[in-house]
Amino acid sequence: MPEIPIRIIPLGGLGEIGKNMMALEYGDEIIVVDAGVQFPEEEMPEIDFVIPDITYLLEHSDNVKAILITHGHEDHIGALPYVLKQLNVPVYSSRLAHGLISVKLREHGLIGNSRLNVVEPNAPFKIGKFLIEFFRVCHSIPDAMGIGITTPLGAIIHTGDFKVDHTPVDGNKTDFSTLLRFASEGVLLLCSDSTYSEVDGYTPSEQIVGEEIERVMSDAEGRVMVATFASLISRMQQVIDAAVKHDRKVTVIGRSMVNNLKMATKMGYLRVPEGTIIPMNVARELPNREVVVLATGAQGEPTSALVRISNGTHKDIQIVPGDTVIVSSSPIPGNETLVSRTIDNLYRQGAQVLYSRIATVHVHGHASREELKLMLSMVKPRNFLPVHGEYRHLVAHADIAVSMGLSENNVYVLEDGDVLELTSDKGSVVESIPIEPIFVDGKHMWNFQAETFHDRNKLARNGVVVVSVSLAEKSRELLGKTGIKSFGYLGDENKENLFQITSEKVHLALEGKLIDGIKLNEVDQLVSSIVSDHLYREIGKRPIVIVNTAIL
Repeated sequence: MPEIPIRIIPLGGLGEIGKNMMALEYGDEIIVVDAGVQFPEEEMPEIDFVIPDITYLLEHSDNVKAILITHGHEDHIGALPYVLKQLNVPVYSSRLAHGLISVKLREHGLIGNSRLNVVEPNAPFKIGKFLIEFFRVCHSIPDAMGIGITTPLGAIIHTGDFKVDHTPVDGNKTDFSTLLRFASEGVLLLCSDSTYSEVDGYTPSEQIVGEEIERVMSDAEGRVMVATFASLISRMQQVIDAAVKHDRKVTVIGRSMVNNLKMATKMGYLRVPEGTIIPMNVARELPNREVVVLATGAQGEPTSALVRISNGTHKDIQIVPGDTVIVSSSPIPGNETLVSRTIDNLYRQGAQVLYSRIATVHVHGHASREELKLMLSMVKPRNFLPVHGEYRHLVAHADIAVSMGLSENNVYVLEDGDVLELTSDKGSVVESIPIEPIFVDGKHMWNFQAETFHDRNKLARNGVVVVSVSLAEKSRELLGKTGIKSFGYLGDENKENLFQITSEKVHLALEGKLIDGIKLNEVDQLVSSIVSDHLYREIGKRPIVIVNTAIL
């Protein structure tokens, strides 16, 4: 009887940054690692975020046994509310990730219907034919985990996001002993974080960020505003520690950050002396020298607190002389323009701004090349799959593996949808299943092919022109002039003459056609074609044309 292979199916996170999700399939059982979101790029107007395409899981829903979560960042848990609405499966995660997931599901009204399970490191448990063991790794959030998955064909190690930090904020170092134990028993496949595989050397410790934040608070003459991810609990702790040391109070803005801070404090992941956190109305009564503002928006998200502050549109906070703003993150690929614009606007408002390019106010949570080599040398896998990263990151990590002695035949560079089949002695990519990004806007979801998405892009590029035509029902004569208005197409100073000529062309065309017996239901199509073609000839932009025909 032929050996049943293990199928590795990335549904997100390979060939891109974000929306991490991977399915492992053995026979009629599937387990899933992570369910994250991807932040939208500029060519995705009014999109909140992007989630993985789970069509394959839905087609095999009876086989999906569980979702395993490596840690609580959005690119690993953010899609859960949308996935769990369609797949009623248990979720296993560390205590902090469980808290963050609970907050998220409560916001979506799903907390009572979800099967959430807290797991402790080094406490193995079975899911069907899979033996699961979580183990600690260092990242930029407490309780980050790698996962050892023992299958009938051998062990699979998924590192999650990790780095080697000997002085982590939470005191929990990467668990090398568990990795060495798996290595001694033999590892069939290593799936390892590739996000910073192009960066030489070692990733700096989180400790240096805490020292820089403390120095800034000591020197700043006015308020200090710190923008970071709402899930970056370790950075919140550093801000709180520095504020306490320099006799400052902390006020928090941004709903997700407020909720996560309350949850992390309640669960003991944040140490907050009583009276340190104060509401905004109290902070306004204190001297600026005694205030720290902790805010969302480090990625330039359009509706975030920091962006509204930078635009001067935040209802509670305006930049004043003496303010120092720390943007404590590195731009996610695709967000560089948004972040740069936010920083520029903060300068325009008069703030002093510190960000990762000019100050050590952020270190990333991912292993650099020497740490990736260390992982490979410890685990000694028979096969290697670089995960989490754009395609060049995966290739760079694959090259590292080959340089460490792995055969090119046992190193696989995949993209979303590729299916890797492994047996105990060989592996191959056997197929690629269709994968499309799923866009989320509020409570609505659609894929790339959806008409709404293309309409939004066309609106963003070319604007919309509305044409009003009035016809007499019996005589079929035009009543009055053709009215034209536009939104996002041309500046006011350029419209009047162009639209007057366009209106005349519509008028002349309709007079002739109506006399010739054009059907009334054909009027809209004719007017749209005349207006679109004429404006394109004159301006070189073809807007969306909406025709409003009134029959009187």
